[in-house]
Amino acid sequence: MNYSYPFSYDWSTQEIIDVIKFFEAIETVYEKGMEREKLMNIYRRFKEIVPSKSEEKKLCDEFEQASGYSSYRVMKKAKEAQNGDWIRME
Repeated sequence: MNYSYPFSYDWSTQEIIDVIKFFEAIETVYEKGMEREKLMNIYRRFKEIVPSKSEEKKLCDEFEQASGYSSYRVMKKAKEAQNGDWIRME
């Protein structure tokens, strides 16, 4: 990994950690997969910190440009899945 995670200097240390956990979860879904419910819990916390759709899109676009991993595609797949499903990107 040769990139940094997007974040805001306005966030608390814990909020930065939780946002980074979200982006790490996106990486995990691509690399190994993750249980849907765990991913959704991480996403819910991310949305508490980043409630604005436009800010979410901006951060996720920055992350995708840096990493090549699409948060949008992962979350779309997760939202379409059922609890207990394993989410993995091909």
